[in-house]
Amino acid sequence: MIKRPAIICARGGSKGVPGKNLKIIAGKPLIAWTIEQAQATGLFDQVVVSSDCPDILEVAGQAGVDLLVERPDALATDTVSVHPAIAHALEQAETTISMRYDSFVFLQATSPLRAPKDIIGAVALWDRHHPGSVVSATVAHASPYFSLVEEAADGTVGLSKPTDPPIVRRQDAPACYALNGAIYVFDRNRYESDPRVLYPDTRVFEMPPERSLDIDTPWDWHLVSLVMDAK
Repeated sequence: MIKRPAIICARGGSKGVPGKNLKIIAGKPLIAWTIEQAQATGLFDQVVVSSDCPDILEVAGQAGVDLLVERPDALATDTVSVHPAIAHALEQAETTISMRYDSFVFLQATSPLRAPKDIIGAVALWDRHHPGSVVSATVAHASPYFSLVEEAADGTVGLSKPTDPPIVRRQDAPACYALNGAIYVFDRNRYESDPRVLYPDTRVFEMPPERSLDIDTPWDWHLVSLVMDAK
């Protein structure tokens, strides 16, 4: 089996839902769900949690992660993207085992509805094609060919991707997906040289909408709580 780590980055600060990574949802801290999902796959050489928050690292340690990474303060501000934090955690993971991975998986702690089988499926897709990345997504509710509009400078609106002739039935529009943020599988070398989400050969791993909710706002938290409590 290919060796690879699962990396989970979780900041202590959050403007949308304060303290959300440690907030209890369906009986567990939010981050615990992602840790347990990664562990349940049996795929990873290391499950790594990176955080600037000692309390998050403590909870992650209690959950039995393989490596705790203290994220430098400079990589934990609201203005810094997650990519430098991922790179830092990956470097720390490789240092501890004195080897370089071929690929790695990044899991957002804010997607507790994903299932271990989703992670397994996304990794299998990467193993088949070895693209720059595999990203999880769900079928988009709005289509840029049919119902998604953009506003022009004069205030008028038009379709984001108009066609000639126009598409008048949703069934005739090309399939469009909304990234759900749950799973990213990256080619390690390509990510190092060009850290981004989408590459020319990126593949989509489709997930159902009921497992694709991502928590960014109090309303998201409410919806996800309802779904998880119902289960």
